Amino acid sequence: MLGAIIGDIAGSKYEFNNTFDYDFEMFGEGCDFTDDTICTVAIADAIQNGRNYQESLLDWCRRYPSPKGAYGGRFAGWIRSLDPQPYNSFGNGSAMRVSPVAWLFDDLSQVLEEAEKTALPTHNHPEGIKGAKAVAHAIWHFRKSKFSEESKECKGEKAKKYDDEAMKAFKNIARSYYEDFDSRDYPKGKFDETCMDAVPLSFYILSKATSFEDAIRLAISHGGDSDTIGAIVGSIAEARFGIPQEMKEKALSYLPKDMTRIYQLFKANNEIKKIDKKYKK
Repeated sequence: MLGAIIGDIAGSKYEFNNTFDYDFEMFGEGCDFTDDTICTVAIADAIQNGRNYQESLLDWCRRYPSPKGAYGGRFAGWIRSLDPQPYNSFGNGSAMRVSPVAWLFDDLSQVLEEAEKTALPTHNHPEGIKGAKAVAHAIWHFRKSKFSEESKECKGEKAKKYDDEAMKAFKNIARSYYEDFDSRDYPKGKFDETCMDAVPLSFYILSKATSFEDAIRLAISHGGDSDTIGAIVGSIAEARFGIPQEMKEKALSYLPKDMTRIYQLFKANNEIKKIDKKYKK
């Protein structure tokens, strides 16, 4: 969840003013959370507090009606509507908001089912649903992989073995959704807000990354829809690499108190999961 928020904030000032400089200023003047963070928080709130996904999305987006970069046109209309209905979107919004699902549910079938549910209020097109499920699947995979579970205790060849195995499995998962994800041409600066472009591009970037920060820098310096590509890549990179403490603290400093409370609850719930798992062994 926090990986998506970091990617969003870091990419926010470059969405409409792309940078292709890998060494861009990560958290500089002009950075802020956007609709990507708002919607991610809404999904986490819904799961943790037993809310309907649509209800939670509407609540949070109406609470923050004018985020940096604004809401997309049809999504903005959906927020304002007295009778909001799905509008068959296949935009990347379903993929950028889904990450809490992959952390708060443990069974893959349930992760995929809930990922679809998060998309349905707005992104009920098959490609919109697929984008959400693909990203949730990738996050769940790295969260559950031996590399992610044991990397802190592993060094050298053992760590490399786990990483190689996890990455090989990830690529197979990615190909099951987007067969040519690692052989496509991804022109730098192309602004394409569809799941069909954003998700395979994010998978490709993640496959090249060597650390969490590297993943964020590769994503945002690619150009295009910088904040959302950053959010999708960041959400997966968090599960693969973890997040440096300094980056966590910096990102959280941008969030208002109500968002921070949802994140802290999310963090606590995941700590409880780790403890439960430890005592079940």
